[in-house]
Amino acid sequence: MESLAGYVYKAASEGRVLTLAALLLNHSEAETRYLLGYVTQLSGQRSTPLIIAARNGHEKVVRLLLDHYRVATEQTGTVRFDGYVIDGATALWCAAGAGHLEVVRLLVEHDANVNHTTVTNSTPLRAACFDGRLDIVRFLVEHAADISITNKYNNTCLMIAAYKGHADVVRFLLQRGAQPNATAHCGATALHFAAEAGHLDIVKELVTQQAAIVENGHGMTPLKVAAESCKAEVVELLLEHADCDPHSRIQALELLGASFANDRENYDIHKTYHYLHAAMSQRHRDHVLKQSLPPVEAYGRRRECETLEELENIRTDRDALHMEGLMIRERVLGSDNMDVSHPIIYRGAVYADSMEFERCIQLWLHALQLRQRGHRNTHKDLLRFAQVFSQMVHLRVSLSAAAVEQVMSCALLEIQRSVSRLEVAPEAELPQAQDNYESNIFTFLYLSCISTKCSCSEPQRARMNKHIYDLIQLDPRSRDGSTLLHLAISSSTPVDDFHTNDVCSFPNAQVTKLLLDCGAAVNAVDHEGNTPLHVIVQYNRPISDFLTLHAIIISLVEAGAHTDMANKQKKTPLDKSTTGVSEILLKTQIKMSLKCLAARAVRLHHITYRNQIPKTLEEFVEFH
Repeated sequence: MESLAGYVYKAASEGRVLTLAALLLNHSEAETRYLLGYVTQLSGQRSTPLIIAARNGHEKVVRLLLDHYRVATEQTGTVRFDGYVIDGATALWCAAGAGHLEVVRLLVEHDANVNHTTVTNSTPLRAACFDGRLDIVRFLVEHAADISITNKYNNTCLMIAAYKGHADVVRFLLQRGAQPNATAHCGATALHFAAEAGHLDIVKELVTQQAAIVENGHGMTPLKVAAESCKAEVVELLLEHADCDPHSRIQALELLGASFANDRENYDIHKTYHYLHAAMSQRHRDHVLKQSLPPVEAYGRRRECETLEELENIRTDRDALHMEGLMIRERVLGSDNMDVSHPIIYRGAVYADSMEFERCIQLWLHALQLRQRGHRNTHKDLLRFAQVFSQMVHLRVSLSAAAVEQVMSCALLEIQRSVSRLEVAPEAELPQAQDNYESNIFTFLYLSCISTKCSCSEPQRARMNKHIYDLIQLDPRSRDGSTLLHLAISSSTPVDDFHTNDVCSFPNAQVTKLLLDCGAAVNAVDHEGNTPLHVIVQYNRPISDFLTLHAIIISLVEAGAHTDMANKQKKTPLDKSTTGVSEILLKTQIKMSLKCLAARAVRLHHITYRNQIPKTLEEFVEFH
């Protein structure tokens, strides 16, 4: 029956109503119920024949299933829409989201629940609002769809229609009593969403309906949101709003000009000067004092312009206007605002592209510190440093050891925080948290490798080594249980391919020695019981990279690696040697102690030893 269910699903999916009817002919009621309730898993979707037929708009198939076979309209499945995975979607939700009005009409006529919600509390009405289908929105509302039901983020149908730019849907919902000032969990209203997306006609409609200029959970009003997003027309409209006081007007104009100075998509230095000049003029006209931030190293220790004359003096100085913009954004939005760092990173990247690496590093360090102060994930920021440092080393550009040490310090802090995040992450967020954690471990390894290639004083090297020591004490592990030392000597350790692989490669003898000098446990084992020595003897380039292989084996053995330590398959490093070169190198280094020989004899002859020797020795015997 399972294979037949697959054919039934395929016929429903493709709208072949006669084929479907033929497949269902001459089956008992129980068999038919099984075939039409069978959930097929395909391409990340889980759906029944009714759900997939509704999703694909096959009205005749849906009619057959509802009229003739009385299929339950409230079956649920998992479907994909616009890159989103929707769990708990009904046939009605799918038809509404895909814009199939006739199928929607048919399902409602057969008593489909118009307010049935998905796992994230999304209704069929919300799905239609997302897609901007006014005809379906109108039909559902006329058939008792509740426009006040919010999704799990407390986001209303009005908000999603406003954000997606569906003005006709917004007008209809407002006419039907949708609340323009309802707030999502983040504190945003429909006006915030429309302003951010720059939908001027919707902003006008909402303002007409008395939408308020209120702050969201990040202290951002719709006016600030529009200014930060470079939506000049929306800003100019909202500046006339009754709730807009002189101070808010000045800040909005400053923020708009500042954002145009460092926005990759909307860069316009002429608009930067225009709006900064307008803000300064109003500031002087209304006698509003500017509370500038203290000078920041990353911004060249510049101070914000205080007068029109100072602003006019930098009119043709693009670099000065860029820095002015970054300073204004940090002052107006606040250093802890999550959007402050993006333009700083962008401006740093522009400097890097122009080979002005020192200025790039200063800006990126400032952005990194701001993000860490706000307890935000910084795995991408840290990797970005490894990439630019590698580029500098590869191009033989002088690299500051102090900068490398600072980033290593930040990477250590991020890994410590990643451990805490893993402990409290909900199950759904665990894979992403694990990815971020592992990414930080790899990045720290890249930074350790880069640190061996830059000139540094003894105090600087001592500080870097202290960071490595502190991380080793934390004992971070990859998914397969590999320690930093395992990763340093493994050819399968992934290396980022944007500049980083020009400088960092593994196995790496220098990094191995560095980790051992900083206290790495030479006999630590991964999930398979393999020590670093087990891993390196399987290196598949023993001839072309003989010096690396030789140096690592010597370093490991001299640091106390047990050559007779068995993994979970009872294999020693010698047993795991995949080449004659590794085997010869290992045999020349074997210095079997009497203690090791005794432990192996105990294991070989199955001599009882538990609770008869000290606990520390029990562990020693077990890994032989």
